[in-house]
Amino acid sequence: MTDDFLTYLAKEKRYSKHTIISYSTDLKQFSEYVKVSYEMEAIVDVSSIMIRGWIVSMIDQSLSAKSIHRKRSSINSFYKYLNKVSYRVDNPVDKVRAPKIKQRLPEYIEEGNMKELFLNDLIFAEDFIGKRDRLIIALIYACGIRLSELINLKENDCDLSLGTIKVLGKRNKERIIPLQNNIMHIIKEYNSIKNYQSFSIDHANLLVIDNGNKLYEKFVYRKVNKYLSAVTTKSKKSPHVLRHTFATHMLNHGADIYAIKELLGHSSLAATQIYTHNTIEKLKKSHEQAHPRG
Repeated sequence: MTDDFLTYLAKEKRYSKHTIISYSTDLKQFSEYVKVSYEMEAIVDVSSIMIRGWIVSMIDQSLSAKSIHRKRSSINSFYKYLNKVSYRVDNPVDKVRAPKIKQRLPEYIEEGNMKELFLNDLIFAEDFIGKRDRLIIALIYACGIRLSELINLKENDCDLSLGTIKVLGKRNKERIIPLQNNIMHIIKEYNSIKNYQSFSIDHANLLVIDNGNKLYEKFVYRKVNKYLSAVTTKSKKSPHVLRHTFATHMLNHGADIYAIKELLGHSSLAATQIYTHNTIEKLKKSHEQAHPRG
């Protein structure tokens, strides 16, 4: 049944290969636990008590609450699938809770630092590399796109006549993001200089590395870390921090949270609401500094 479940995730749910590997690993670990602890060869007929025992064993191994939640979610999806195909009428995971996750506020870069990054003429060079690097940072910060979405952007995804960019997100869901005039200007400058590069590879990727090949994750990480290091001393300087920065700055300027949800490509509002905590913390600081009884 586990193989059928993984096929269902790939074919019907269209989960990524990386996500399916995670589900498969979690199910194998749970299956091994049930086999050793309860001498059961299959996990399709387990009880809530067995699942609770697995959760406790992971706590005893000092596994993080976040990891335990993810593993619980994996087997929960498996038993929901068994309900769907009428193999079970109940879900044994429903009666089992995972340890509470301590909520950490998303890290972000201050607005002043981001302004310095784009207004300082000495940070980005005027050659192809500089124009390309500037566009990498600008697209993540101005559009809030994911690293994988940035890497897979094609030239024809940018419609400068309409001022939009088309992004292929998780589970192959497309979304259209509006482009500000300054971002369109950066794209035009980059495209202009890109057309003069003597790349031996002919493809339609918007952003490419120095030899014309497609971007890859470590390359983007290095670039983001390099340029953010020029304007901030924060320890975390990643593409995801830039995505957090986009959402936080949007909220700070009064953007509707539902609009931010759509721009980020979140499937639920709960994933977006975490950014409101940064805004609340900022309000608290302003209140403490300005109020006479603060």
